[in-house]
Amino acid sequence: MRLPPHPAFDILRFAEGQPGFTQRWARRALLVLRHPGEAWAVLRAALAGKRVRARDQAAILWGARHALRPSPLPAGEAEAVPGLRVATPVEILAGGAGSAALVVLTAPGHRLVPGAPSAIAASFAADPGLGALYGDAVVLGPDGAPRLPVLRPAFDPDYLLAADYVGPVVAIRRAVLDRLGLDPSLPGAEIADLLLRLDSETPGAVRHLPRLLSTWSPAAAIPPEAWARSRRRLAESRLAGSGRVEAAGGVLSLRRDLPEPPLASLIVPTRDRVALLRACIESLRAHTDWPSPEIIVCDNDSRGPDTLAYLEQLAREGVRVLPCPGPFNFAAMNNRAAAAARGALLVFVNNDVVASRADWLRRMAEEALRPEVGAVGAKLLDGRGRIQHGGIVLGTGGLVTHAHRHVLGAAPGYLASLRATHRVSAVTAACLAVEARKFRAVGGFDADAFAVDFNDVDLCLRLEAAGYRTLMVPGAVLHHHEAASRRWTPQARERHAAEVAALRARWGERLAADPWYHPGFDPRAGTYARVRAWEGAGVR
Repeated sequence: MRLPPHPAFDILRFAEGQPGFTQRWARRALLVLRHPGEAWAVLRAALAGKRVRARDQAAILWGARHALRPSPLPAGEAEAVPGLRVATPVEILAGGAGSAALVVLTAPGHRLVPGAPSAIAASFAADPGLGALYGDAVVLGPDGAPRLPVLRPAFDPDYLLAADYVGPVVAIRRAVLDRLGLDPSLPGAEIADLLLRLDSETPGAVRHLPRLLSTWSPAAAIPPEAWARSRRRLAESRLAGSGRVEAAGGVLSLRRDLPEPPLASLIVPTRDRVALLRACIESLRAHTDWPSPEIIVCDNDSRGPDTLAYLEQLAREGVRVLPCPGPFNFAAMNNRAAAAARGALLVFVNNDVVASRADWLRRMAEEALRPEVGAVGAKLLDGRGRIQHGGIVLGTGGLVTHAHRHVLGAAPGYLASLRATHRVSAVTAACLAVEARKFRAVGGFDADAFAVDFNDVDLCLRLEAAGYRTLMVPGAVLHHHEAASRRWTPQARERHAAEVAALRARWGERLAADPWYHPGFDPRAGTYARVRAWEGAGVR
């Protein structure tokens, strides 16, 4: 779908530029010829009836794409509900809200669907603590046909500052509107400003109703001319002079000042595989824009002569080499290094990760050093330049999976989430930054229950339980040759199964519903790949 060239629509461009049917199949045929072994693996899994495995292997071979088809729209007009008024901010500023107890703020080009007013009123009646509510939408093409679903996650002020993923259709209590008001100096961003102020005043008062509430016709109405300027002013006001705002179309990056950057300890676990380790360490030293970071290599019984010689060289060059003998325990190695680290900022980096952009650590640190933030993750690309990690989503793929996996590395992501800093449930320890005091306060990685797998997910969820939020920072980009240093054995598979069971036992309820992902996506497909038939219920 071709969208008007306005930055307000950049959040919808996740589906632009995808190849058409003929181009897509021609490209697939070319990849089959180049990688016949992978193509045969896809076919073998499909013939064996293993559809999920076949789909995953096909995504690896061909790359993932959005195949999102919105459900048919309900017929008719939105019903009238006593005490509920639908109005634009301009109308409210000009004439007030009248006698309405609930106001649905909207904008030209947006319309409520049948059933939406009743659902909104019922949600507010059921929850006295609810101050404002937003839902989902369907984008209409120039012909009025539904084209794209807009399935939004729970309320996230960082995401909203970076990109207006909430949109202008927001229901709000009259009492809240009267108390906080709309700022007329922010045309096009008045609603986002109001929600951010309400969330600051009363955390949890802004909720998401995961159901279709409105349609969006980009071709029918362009946002105010001052939209981009208002969005930037809003972001700058939140920085309060302690940073700057960088704009790339309709997506903003809030760059926070670090007047006294603390010592950062970069922790790299390894065992032999000297080529991997050398590439990792040399890239960190060459492409890390940070004053004198401390590098700690946790060596788990390396025996190769080349590896031992390289470790000795690193030690002479000022890299701390920490012996971590015994059975491989990724979590315990990282914990030991974290205990020995001198830095106030801990940065865990796999030995199969390579840095290529010098600002990766600074971008992560700007977020990780905020008092309310716990773990911070980076955007990781695989050897083919596709997304390897865009945050961790709970409840998909049977347990957890990486967001946007196998999508092209330059893609904007669903609702610009591969460009905008946003909240996630967890991030991978392949590249994870966290303040040392926060890491130690929750006990570090659980080396008993999660020696190798899911220790990162568990850490992030324990940080969340302690009141910290986990952020994905797409501006920090590195390459990850995932599993290049891992070998599956019968013992490893048995250990993995035990860790799966432990994760389910500890976090089963949390795994069942990821607030930073939408239940309307098919959990059997790749993330953001396909919409399932779903009615929706509840407010989050």
